[in-house]
Amino acid sequence: MTPETAVKRAVREHLRGQGFFVYPNTAGLGAHPGLSDLCAVRDGLTLWIECKSASGRLSAAQEAFRAEIEAHGGCYVLARSVDDLAGITGGCLALDGAS
Repeated sequence: MTPETAVKRAVREHLRGQGFFVYPNTAGLGAHPGLSDLCAVRDGLTLWIECKSASGRLSAAQEAFRAEIEAHGGCYVLARSVDDLAGITGGCLALDGAS
């Protein structure tokens, strides 16, 4: 298992444990360039999550996708570990106080 795959698995399991519906996005024919690895939904809010290893970097397409999500008021999370999820409420104010 690659380091990035381990991060994806840990993030997915953590979010499911927090009551999120989590599904992987699959790149391929017709997929939006830079599409995040995971989507997580809870209480009507959607998180777009890109999982990277400690040294992984976002591609230009991933940076552009992140900018589009944020420009539309969405919540994009770059996760290198489960610890990175602790700060999501700061960028997604509607999650503040959500259990």
